[in-house]
Amino acid sequence: MSDPTRGQRASSFGTRAAEYARHRPDYPRPAIEWGLSGATGTARRVLDLGAGTGKLTLGLTALGLDVTAVEPDPEMRAELERAVPSAKSLAGQAERIPLPDAAVDAVLVGQAFHWFDVPAALTEIGRVLRPGGVCVPMWNYEDESVPWVAGFTALGRDGTRRPTSIEDVRKVTHPAFEPFEIGRFRHAQRRTAESLVETIATYSKVIVAAPEESAALLGRLRRFLAGNPATADGEFDLPLVTTALRARRS
Repeated sequence: MSDPTRGQRASSFGTRAAEYARHRPDYPRPAIEWGLSGATGTARRVLDLGAGTGKLTLGLTALGLDVTAVEPDPEMRAELERAVPSAKSLAGQAERIPLPDAAVDAVLVGQAFHWFDVPAALTEIGRVLRPGGVCVPMWNYEDESVPWVAGFTALGRDGTRRPTSIEDVRKVTHPAFEPFEIGRFRHAQRRTAESLVETIATYSKVIVAAPEESAALLGRLRRFLAGNPATADGEFDLPLVTTALRARRS
């Protein structure tokens, strides 16, 4: 499968916003609480940055927090507003956050930090965070310690490069922040073979690929799942690992 530009992939999700909202996993509460606990004092005012369709926003509002969600794509933001009407929703980007200085206690980022211009984004995140506030990027990835999951993800990758290394992101430094800490949390999503394939169809590389390439890849994944005893019939748990980083505002 061809590997389109980063910009094409980053801006592709709105074309599958409804499917993204339906099929992408949420974030486990222990990961969210671990991230928030990195702040000095209580984190009550939080920003979900690059909020997409509100997968992380839902977890934040469930904790009773005062949540603002910032998302640049109007289709994704419309799904978020339907799913989480209690959150304040704003159009904006990580490099130009539409909030005043020191407006929030925590900035969380679900599955989006690697799309940012990270130095510029950290400068903006540092601006909107109060001193002692915390920046918490997090990602859900399939748990490749499970053999069938490793085979499935290798097939789905289909020669394209692996996702951005979280360890590389962890090494990023910025004068406004203390070093990143890392936490990993087991997670799972209830799936069927078809809904798992539909999940993969919301990945940027599949969205932007030529239709015949996407169809061929998804067909191979369906055949894999049909031939795998763990996934061939009915529902199953897709094992996930949620990896979170946290860095305190200096």
